[in-house]
Amino acid sequence: MNQTDDWDLVVKPLNKWYDLRLKEILRYKDLLLLFVRRDFVSVYKQTILGPIWFFIQPIITSITFTVIFGNLARISTDGIPPILFYISGITLWNYFSDTLTKTSDTFTANANIFGKVYFPRMIVPLSVVLSNLIKFSVQLLLFLSVWVYFLITKDDIHPNIYLLFVPFLILLMGFLGLAFGIIISSMTTKYRDLKFLVGFGVQLLMYATPIVYPLSIVPEKYKWIILANPVTSIVETFKFAFLGIGDFNIWHLGYSLMFTIILFFIGLVVFHKVEKSFMDTV
Repeated sequence: MNQTDDWDLVVKPLNKWYDLRLKEILRYKDLLLLFVRRDFVSVYKQTILGPIWFFIQPIITSITFTVIFGNLARISTDGIPPILFYISGITLWNYFSDTLTKTSDTFTANANIFGKVYFPRMIVPLSVVLSNLIKFSVQLLLFLSVWVYFLITKDDIHPNIYLLFVPFLILLMGFLGLAFGIIISSMTTKYRDLKFLVGFGVQLLMYATPIVYPLSIVPEKYKWIILANPVTSIVETFKFAFLGIGDFNIWHLGYSLMFTIILFFIGLVVFHKVEKSFMDTV
């Protein structure tokens, strides 16, 4: 009888780059749910309005965009009411940006926990994806309320069969934010100043995504730059499904899918490589 037979869990070093041990996450699903609860509750535990902030944030942002980009700059919204146009993009974008920002701080924010107890480190960024999904669901209800109102009162809204793509788009957006986040988190264990660039970089990426403007107004010679952004086709497909405007192209969406898969795999490899030694540098 081996000595290891007396133990319920044997922790072994990750010696191979492809040994990602994703099956361990299923064993720790209860811990994953606890982290989801922690992420959700801790942010609003001592606030006055609590989860009402989920509604306030997109409303204020949409009104601000309407005043600045719609009324002052007079940027086209392809015939869609500005408030509806902006909130449709903001809803999906917030899920991506929040996931990227929070997962990019995984190692430094949880160093004390990681240094004391063993569990699959991917549990933490995955919990961020799920807790942000709760927030996204609330904001999606707000968007749907505005959408239904204009659907009844306006004739310019043309939803279509591509609404069936929406769950896929949400999943894709979440994993794209996770992929970027875990790569940045792995890099910030050694290069701390990178975390100061995350907020700025996310802001720049938003303006490289058709959130405050439609893709149709981008000059042809620059359009390829916007389409190279993998978030673009996801947002455009989302708008096209609900509003009937936007640039839906199955090949562009396929590019975003392949980009996400490759980036997520790279992120997993880098993340698991860093977790073996990050306590020496964090």
